[in-house]
Amino acid sequence: MAKKTPKFIFIAGGVMSGVGKGITTASIGRILIDKGFKATALKIDPYVNVDAGTMNPIEHGEVFVMDDGTECDQDIGNYERFMGETLTTNNYMTTGTIYRAVIEKERNLEYGGRCVEVVPDIPNEVIRRIKKAQKISKADFTLIEIGGTIGEYQNLLFLEAARLMKLEKPESVVFVVVSYIPIPSKIGEMKTKPTQYAIRTLNGAGLNADFIIARSERPLDEPRKRKISIFCNINPENVISAPDIESIYQIPINFEKDGLGNKILKKFKLRPRKKNGKKWLQMFKKIEKSNSKKVKIGMVGKYFKTGDFTLMDSYISVIEAIKHAGWKNNCLPEITWLSSEDYEKNPKKTAELKNFDGIIVPGGFGNRGIEGKILAVEFCRKNKIPFLGLCLGMQMAVVEFARNVAKLKNANSTEFDKNCQYPVIDFINEQRNIVKNKNYGGTMRLGAYNCKIKKNSRAFTAYKKELISERHRHRYEFNNKFRDLLESKGLVLSGANPEKDLIEIVEIKNHPFFVGTQFHPEFKSNPLNPHPLFVEFIKSSLKK
Repeated sequence: MAKKTPKFIFIAGGVMSGVGKGITTASIGRILIDKGFKATALKIDPYVNVDAGTMNPIEHGEVFVMDDGTECDQDIGNYERFMGETLTTNNYMTTGTIYRAVIEKERNLEYGGRCVEVVPDIPNEVIRRIKKAQKISKADFTLIEIGGTIGEYQNLLFLEAARLMKLEKPESVVFVVVSYIPIPSKIGEMKTKPTQYAIRTLNGAGLNADFIIARSERPLDEPRKRKISIFCNINPENVISAPDIESIYQIPINFEKDGLGNKILKKFKLRPRKKNGKKWLQMFKKIEKSNSKKVKIGMVGKYFKTGDFTLMDSYISVIEAIKHAGWKNNCLPEITWLSSEDYEKNPKKTAELKNFDGIIVPGGFGNRGIEGKILAVEFCRKNKIPFLGLCLGMQMAVVEFARNVAKLKNANSTEFDKNCQYPVIDFINEQRNIVKNKNYGGTMRLGAYNCKIKKNSRAFTAYKKELISERHRHRYEFNNKFRDLLESKGLVLSGANPEKDLIEIVEIKNHPFFVGTQFHPEFKSNPLNPHPLFVEFIKSSLKK
């Protein structure tokens, strides 16, 4: 039997950032899985940061966390949601990690004393990591998303890695460009010139596009398709129209209308191992049927305002988890962004929370908007509005309960008040030393930890089992010194990490739904398998 040769698909973006490379990568992965192949995906970030953990979420978007604790780009979350894979640190790299690895090898004389050069040694390190990820996952197809935009200096070395792999085995590498086709409002016509320049720049790096995904407001028409074909040196059937749509989960289905999966297989001289999987199509049909019933969810956060614009990428996993849970409950969630800073300026404004079926207070860092979040928690507790607190949201629920129910007037987290009288949220010892030494990068409590759930709790109703594993990203924890006191006042500590005895879940009795989690359940939700806590939260919100 002939040995299988792994196949590699590079995905790069043209014209502008945010064009949809990550969703395209995830969608192609989903299509190949549905055709009977094993696929994995990698993201290459052009930043010199070693990981995404120190990046500003307003500028860069959500920091996604894997089971192994790697802090990475939000596109990894899209890969996991679409492909149903649990990815690892091998599926993510940055310019920082690449250069650091090469320098460490040079210091260890792993290059045998020769001169170490940017080319080929940096691209070779990239290639080594791509092949390692493929080998570990035993994937038939390895998809590699190159961050940034063609023409930027920052990703030239990653394009060079693709060129070298194509040079080594041209039959095993395909290159996909996701490019934007603008329609200027004053002109009213699709313009292909920016894409032509992007492809010419790619050609200058020694690469040709095998496929062009044409992103635009509207479907690509035949005249524009022909023009792209002629000037970009590509078969017209390999120019794939990708118009704006309501749901990202429709994208694999749209790609398949143009036969993208089979066209990719044809490039590799392969055939589908089975007919298209039906699960994804059935799931999307259910999404379409969910539009008749609405549920109004308010998101009280602070990472979505930048000037006059509202950016949702800081909370993308939470948003998607809400949608997944809504579809599971045969309803369509309508999410409204509520600024916690507004509640600080005008506490009476919290009355607007009555207009919602459920409220979520998500994670975050820093003291901006914190008192507003606490006011929102208090309003939900007193007015029986279904509430879900995530990480910082859980911590603010504990602070609110300590202040207003347990009467610990000055209760707070030491993140916001180092000398507070009642530090109900505080460092654990290992974090105290890390911060003292200013060793911030990659040192939080990160990745998957076990949590043991008490029976007869709301969390147990959702999970239907005692032992779960969830992903974390935080430095501060529930302070066990206040455990007995807060429990005696009615706070239910329904979940704890059995190894470190750290509180993971808090609840309040006699409430439609009031749950806070120290972990981030949103990181493990996908449309084919919605997260049980979000499902239970939406179910309770519908009852309201």
